[in-house]
Amino acid sequence: MGLIREPKNVGFTVQSKPWTEEELHDFRKLMNELKLKNAKRKIRSIPINKEI
Repeated sequence: MGLIREPKNVGFTVQSKPWTEEELHDFRKLMNELKLKNAKRKIRSIPINKEI
């Protein structure tokens, strides 16, 4: 695969806007919910070795 170059007079770099406090709060809440959900899933997926 070759190198892709920018066309003349076109810039592909984008400067992002800072998040508002409300957006940060919503994002952190969502991430905490996802972490808790994934932590519960990992606990259930551990196989239990039973000797017969």
